[in-house]
Amino acid sequence: MNQLGQEKMEAAKETVLTSSRLMLKKQKEPGLWITAVEGPVRKEFHLTLQPLPGEKLKAMVRRLAALLREKNATVVRHEILGSKAAHTETMQILHRELHNFDWPVMWIGSDGNTSSTISGMHLFAVAGVRVDTIYQGEESIGRVFGDGQTRCCLLSGLRPANLSASKSAQCQEVFRNLERGLCEADMNIANVARTWFFLDAIHSWYGEFNGARNEFFQKKKLIGNLLPASTGVGSQNPAGSAVSVGAWAVQATKDCVSIIEVPSPLQCSSVEYGSAFSRAVLVETPLWRRLLISGTASIGPDGRSLHIGDLPGQIGLTMEVVREILASCDLDFSHVTRATAYFKNSQDAPAFDLWRKQQRLEPFPLIVTQSDICRPELLFEIELDAISLVKLN
Repeated sequence: MNQLGQEKMEAAKETVLTSSRLMLKKQKEPGLWITAVEGPVRKEFHLTLQPLPGEKLKAMVRRLAALLREKNATVVRHEILGSKAAHTETMQILHRELHNFDWPVMWIGSDGNTSSTISGMHLFAVAGVRVDTIYQGEESIGRVFGDGQTRCCLLSGLRPANLSASKSAQCQEVFRNLERGLCEADMNIANVARTWFFLDAIHSWYGEFNGARNEFFQKKKLIGNLLPASTGVGSQNPAGSAVSVGAWAVQATKDCVSIIEVPSPLQCSSVEYGSAFSRAVLVETPLWRRLLISGTASIGPDGRSLHIGDLPGQIGLTMEVVREILASCDLDFSHVTRATAYFKNSQDAPAFDLWRKQQRLEPFPLIVTQSDICRPELLFEIELDAISLVKLN
């Protein structure tokens, strides 16, 4: 479901905020959101692209290529949300149209969607800094860069090689691949601030997945320390594996940087009901604060699903939970740089835009897709990232 199709196209807008050493720019135009954090040398760009009405995929990719050239930016993370049927054509176009296309793509496939369409793309790109690529064999699986405050390793599309193995065994293999990728970046699992798990036929083995993740994190002594923020939803991947994984690892390069868990003011810890992840993780430096919020759904303070069968109720509670997490870090929806909303039923997607308008919120960089949520009774889930500059006296 395309947000552009739900409202009249708006004229381009730009907002500029400054601190003593950085500038944050937000730009919105039809089919594109840009959040740019710019310093004297280093720049980072958070891009959300959606197809314009009637726009062919090639034209959309050419818009992206022109934008990357204009910004002289290198992609470090690339998510594409769309049907599995669109994968082959999309990758061919990316290879033809994008200069030096050698970065991994996280493909988030809509369950049950057989049409060759994509809902949109989220990209994280940087300029003015060195970017290294991590390979597994001949395939790129991640990129590494530093910003003077932290080193970041972003891994995407990790999957098992043995597709005939059990789902649990495939999951364990992916955890080993994750560790190997981090090792290539001189990091380890304790540096991971954010994970994404896209599980094929999620309801048939979510319990097994949770058990495998808990066992792995327990072995690595993360439970009781910093667990990553996380998303775990149903999604088909082009390789046909049981699971596809992404991760964002952050390593502080200065003592003044903190990487901490942020609890949900309206929910219990997920560990209390057997899922090993943090509700959110905050990366804070003297110059900026980055909040990574996990996939969030209509779950109450006792860990039970609420508003069963009530989509507006689930959206309302979920977004109130997210709002309170943001507020606990002195942020709000205007600070969002990337958001993905997952609906169990694709026809329900307009309900989110209705909620936003009722709240009188301006649109933020959001892509809506269809995915099974981790519990069969849940109809909606959202994840998002946000950033703000630190005002110095």
